[in-house]
Amino acid sequence: VQLQASGGGLVQAGGSLRLSCGASGDAFSRYVLDWLRQAPGKQRELVAIVTTIGGINYADSVKGRFTISRDKNTGYLQMNNLNPEDTAVYYCAARRPGTSAYAYWGQGTLVTVSS
Repeated sequence: VQLQASGGGLVQAGGSLRLSCGASGDAFSRYVLDWLRQAPGKQRELVAIVTTIGGINYADSVKGRFTISRDKNTGYLQMNNLNPEDTAVYYCAARRPGTSAYAYWGQGTLVTVSS
């Protein structure tokens, strides 16, 4: 599985962006998909999770604003009501169910939210 993240950009506070994580190969559906982010000078943060059976969880900081989803070959992160604290490089990553180690990473996509 290879992952390709896209959709980042510059947006004003209150705006929206939709990130995509395209996956090659047929095994994508067998992996848990996570979206993570890393802001300058901060540790990487797990933002959202969607499991192989559709279970979803969010970091408290994004609940009610972000929506994670997936289809056969692509993962998505819809981000609404963005604020400057959401500025970060966003990554998608895939891991086998029941594990914490990531098997695959997408390259980061930069999201910048201006005030």
